[in-house]
Amino acid sequence: MTVPESMTSPSEPLLSVEGPVATITLNRPAHRNRLEVGDLRALLRHFAQIDADPGIRVLTLTAHTQGQPRPVFCSGYHIGSFDSDGDDPGLFERVADALAALRPITVCALNGSVYGGATDLMLACDLCVALADIEFRMPAAALGLHYYPSGLQRYVARLGASGAKRAFLSARPFTAERLWRMGCLEEIADAADFDEAVARLVAEVADLAPLAVQATKKSLNEIAQGRIDMKALREREAMTAQSRDFAEGREAFKERRKPRFSGS
Repeated sequence: MTVPESMTSPSEPLLSVEGPVATITLNRPAHRNRLEVGDLRALLRHFAQIDADPGIRVLTLTAHTQGQPRPVFCSGYHIGSFDSDGDDPGLFERVADALAALRPITVCALNGSVYGGATDLMLACDLCVALADIEFRMPAAALGLHYYPSGLQRYVARLGASGAKRAFLSARPFTAERLWRMGCLEEIADAADFDEAVARLVAEVADLAPLAVQATKKSLNEIAQGRIDMKALREREAMTAQSRDFAEGREAFKERRKPRFSGS
C-alpha cells in the first residue's frame, strides 16, 4: 500500500506498506534530503498511520539518493525554516520523539551521510545498517544552537557521555567504523550488498514474536531514559508469558520448525 499522491506533495517523505513492513523514504535528493516543515508534518502523519496498523511489525527509514555525487541520507533541518513565519521550534523534537516511541521495531537504512537533526532520527531508530564510507556529523554548536533535551538524552543513551560530548563539543564527523565500534550499527555494508543487508535484518525482525519484541522495546526505551516502572515491566512479562505467541514459540521449538506468530 502506498499513500496516494493527492495526500502528499511530490517531495515529502513517501510511505509504502508491504505485508508486515512499512517503509518511509525521504524524498528530496536534489537538496540532500533536507527536512522542511511540510516533511516533518508528513512524517508525523505517517507515524500515526503506522502505529494504528497492528499488522505492521517493522518500519524501515531510508532515503532517495539518486543523482547525488555523494550519497546523503539527510542533511538535517532546512536552515531557512528557522526564520519562516509560523516556525514551530518544537516540531523537529516531536518528530524524533514520535519515531523513538513507535510501536513497531524501526530500522534505519542509512544509505548516505547524515547531518544535524537527522542524526537524531537515526539514533531514534532501534537498529541501523549503514553504507560504508558515510559520515555522521552534528554541527549544532558550530551554528550557535543548544540542542533540544530529548535529543541530548538520546545521544547520551546511544553514544555514551563521551561520544555525545565529541559530537556536540567538537562538531567533528564520525565514520561508520567509529559508530560501529560504539555499538550504534548492526552492520556496515558496501553499496553492492546494502539492500540485501537491510532486507535480511528486516526479515529477521519481522519474524520475531510481535507482542514480546514490541513490549521489550518499550521497556528498554524506558530503562534507557531512567524511567524504571517495575510494575509495568512485570505486567509486560506476564502478558507475554500468557500469550498464544509464547505457546506457539515453545511448540515450534519442540517440533523443530519455524514459529507462526499471530501477535496475540
